[in-house]
Amino acid sequence: MQRAQVIVVKLGTSVLTGGTDKLDKAHMVELVRQCCELKKQGHQVVLVSSGAVAAGREQLLKPCGRSLIDKQMLAAIGQGQLIHIWQSLFALYGVNVGQMLLTRADVDDRERYLNARDTLTALLSYDVVPIINENDAVATAEIKVGDNDNLSALVAILANADKLLLLTDQEGLFTSDPRTDVNAQLIDEVAHIDDELRQLAGGSGTSLGTGGMATKLQAADIARRAGVEVIIAKGAGKNVILNCMSEQLPGTRFVKLTAPRDGRKKWLLAGPKSSGQIVIDDGAVNALQQQGASLLAKGVRGVRGQFERGDLIDLVTSDQQLVARGLVRFSKAETDTIKGCHSSEITKLLAFDCGSEVIHRDDLVLF
Repeated sequence: MQRAQVIVVKLGTSVLTGGTDKLDKAHMVELVRQCCELKKQGHQVVLVSSGAVAAGREQLLKPCGRSLIDKQMLAAIGQGQLIHIWQSLFALYGVNVGQMLLTRADVDDRERYLNARDTLTALLSYDVVPIINENDAVATAEIKVGDNDNLSALVAILANADKLLLLTDQEGLFTSDPRTDVNAQLIDEVAHIDDELRQLAGGSGTSLGTGGMATKLQAADIARRAGVEVIIAKGAGKNVILNCMSEQLPGTRFVKLTAPRDGRKKWLLAGPKSSGQIVIDDGAVNALQQQGASLLAKGVRGVRGQFERGDLIDLVTSDQQLVARGLVRFSKAETDTIKGCHSSEITKLLAFDCGSEVIHRDDLVLF
């Protein structure tokens, strides 16, 4: 018997429509069957579903543009229809569903992040399948997560998931674009995501969806750092969801990394966007990575962007390699003033005492 796991299944618009301009309800039934089979095996399932805009277009029955306002309007029409379909299909198997609509603001704010996590945990504890989508009807460019691939990675962290299945219209990540290169080969497993791998990913796969392989790579990188195994596979494949739980995995598997145990550090991975950068020297890199130390002013070589005390900051090397991310204890101007200085000089330079660490190790997550 397999250990009971929490599985997040992300379904893209291309999977739900079969490449058409309407929801493919026959295929949606098949996906629901597989999810319910996982539940019979003792696993818990979370569904991150695209398709609200597509459902809205189908309901509107008249031509509509593709501006942000048009998409928000279509999402408002289609979201109710989409959740009604999911509710009806899961009811065939006697399974209840619950809807959660999220925006970036819900994970940026620590309190709202915890509230969303508690709601998700409660739904799972009552054997309900959460159906999650971005709140497209009210989300603007500033608060949108951006696509449901990245949203699913944040949901996987919220749910403390074991696996994230990114189901798409492609079989996985290839050595080149299989739509234009007949010699493209499927990459079975990825243990390290680097710039070369990112170059293999292109833009949006279809005109219906907003996410391509690039966003799936971003999502995989976020989720695996939180200890979640990620699989990209073809959503139209036979028993694809069930096969992702077997030894013969379809698609591309991304090996999970050791996850931070502290919930606050998981929030740093999932939550707010970085406000700026602090450039650190090799000594600081070694102290952070090898000694579990905090970032001191002496290791700071430069600052970029605009940030205030308490903002989330990326720590990078001089050649822009991301080392860590954390909550800074000084503003940009203050950090610029004390960079390279000994901790004992900070109070004299700033005329106030705010501690000796620029970023404390408890407020920092390593990359």
